Amino acid sequence: MAKPKVIVITGPTASGKTALALKTAQNIESKTGKTVEIISADSRQVYKHIPITTAQPSQEELSRFKHHFVNMLELDEEFNAGEFGSQARILIDKLFNEGKIPLVVGGSGLYVNSLVYGFFEIGSDDKLLSEKFKIKRDEIYRLKEEKGLEHLLDELKKYDAVTFARMKEVKERRVIRALEVFYVTGIPISQHQSHKIEINFDVLMYGIQKERSVLYERINKRTDVMLSSGMIEEIEALKDLSYHYKTHNSLNTVGAREIFDFLDRLITKERMTELIKQNTRRFAKRQLTWFRRDENIKWIGKDSEIRV
Repeated sequence: MAKPKVIVITGPTASGKTALALKTAQNIESKTGKTVEIISADSRQVYKHIPITTAQPSQEELSRFKHHFVNMLELDEEFNAGEFGSQARILIDKLFNEGKIPLVVGGSGLYVNSLVYGFFEIGSDDKLLSEKFKIKRDEIYRLKEEKGLEHLLDELKKYDAVTFARMKEVKERRVIRALEVFYVTGIPISQHQSHKIEINFDVLMYGIQKERSVLYERINKRTDVMLSSGMIEEIEALKDLSYHYKTHNSLNTVGAREIFDFLDRLITKERMTELIKQNTRRFAKRQLTWFRRDENIKWIGKDSEIRV
């Protein structure tokens, strides 16, 4: 029996994914008469209290279709791509069983890959193991403070050379995750991830493509709008509650980091604005590099219509 098909809309930040997803969801409902629910594959929009900073869909947009994995977690909760993939696959099966149609949209490459290709993440549904991971994670963070990230990289290279070699760009959180898995289980995360997970659906993947100059201009303009809409005040309220990107991984993201540095009087407001735009453009470039490696993605314009 043929597997059901799931549409995935991805692409770089500020490329127009939300608008295209809403348009596609409306088209699906009009043509099939079935209810569409949207699954967000975004590693930061999943958190509460930062809707402006993470460019979450507006309340009006959220009200048009039910959204999942948006504004869901507290800032001190841990969440990763493996957990997203596992939970989202269960949700997709549930929606199909209810006669509904899931539509996935988001620009977090690891989240998309976890969902559609099923890379393995150990312990996401094991509370005891998750607690062991948390204890070990705290130990590794303390070790990083004492000996530095280079020491952790040496450890990773020694215990999991495969994961180390796969890292095109060193990201502290990924290094620590790989080490905590090895220290707790005694098995490199690269071996865990080699387990094949059965995917109960086929995927039609679409990526939004824009001229780089146009995308960068959209990023610059969106940054100005976000700042004028209360982005600084949003982060300032969290700082007053003792939240900070240095202590909460959920806030270690473009926009939040620069505003915290401004509020800490490390940079001027003008420099803050400049850095948010610059770092967002760099982030978009990395996203494009990631997604262009995937031959299953069909590249389309923002104003294209996805046939359903």
